[in-house]
Amino acid sequence: MMGFGMIGGMFLFWIILIGLAVLAVRGLFQPNQSDHGSFKTEPLSARQILEQRYARGEINQEQYQLMLKDLQQ
Repeated sequence: MMGFGMIGGMFLFWIILIGLAVLAVRGLFQPNQSDHGSFKTEPLSARQILEQRYARGEINQEQYQLMLKDLQQ
């Protein structure tokens, strides 16, 4: 009877350890969802997207100015 308790305890230990490892890996590779959808962000405007693209260097100043002018029409 004593042996079964020790084996059961080790089995439970490994199950908990594996479960914690799975949760840790999921937490590392999934986006932060701490608020579970209670806070909703507004979609970005076309101008904000354009500004972000320019800031990231995806487009140059000339392209930015042309696109900005097009958005203002």
